[in-house]
Amino acid sequence: MKRLFVVAAMGLSAITLSTGAEARGCIKGAILGGIAGHYAGHGVLGAIGGCAVGRHLANEQATRQAQQPVPQQGR
Repeated sequence: MKRLFVVAAMGLSAITLSTGAEARGCIKGAILGGIAGHYAGHGVLGAIGGCAVGRHLANEQATRQAQQPVPQQGR
């Protein structure tokens, strides 16, 4: 239980200290990965992996949105 508290405190401090651009996708991924890893016995590894996957997916989504054409206003 103490370990879970430490991980939660680290996650909360990461949320408050990081900027939005650097943490995009990482926080959600780390939370979900940490929960899944906790049940598998590897909470920290799950959080690290979840953060990496979350950032990757957020970067892919940003790339897709940048490639979409901008709708033009009717003249």
